[in-house]
Amino acid sequence: MIKIPIRVLIVDDEKDFVEMLSLRLNEMGEKVTPAYSGKECLEILEEDNTDVVILDIRMPGMGGIEVLREIKKRFPLVEVIMLTGHGTTETAVEGMKLGAFDYLLKPADFQGLVEKLEGAIKRKDDQEERIRKAEEKLLVRKSGGVF
Repeated sequence: MIKIPIRVLIVDDEKDFVEMLSLRLNEMGEKVTPAYSGKECLEILEEDNTDVVILDIRMPGMGGIEVLREIKKRFPLVEVIMLTGHGTTETAVEGMKLGAFDYLLKPADFQGLVEKLEGAIKRKDDQEERIRKAEEKLLVRKSGGVF
């Protein structure tokens, strides 16, 4: 079976963390794009197709929750996994209420991250399939059931 790469955008102001995680995910065959700020994240999402954003909550300037709100408003089918330190778990839960798929505590366990990434892409694929089926039904209705 051919594996289709997940298009991942990693957003964190810690450059070393982003580079290390990008390297590991690239080695697994994923297509990874790095971003080092919320503003850069949103600019990349405007230009590239992205499946999942791995988003740090605490960043200078535009914080992760603010970025999440913008992502869900402008790119509702993009899934988001929040990264949080131990003191900001409540903020990560708030992020899930705003539409994030899940969260991970930093330092993130790589296998746990991979599992969440797989869950996020499954949710995205399922949502896109439901939309396709709804659009098919709408077309059939509009055409009177004849193609």
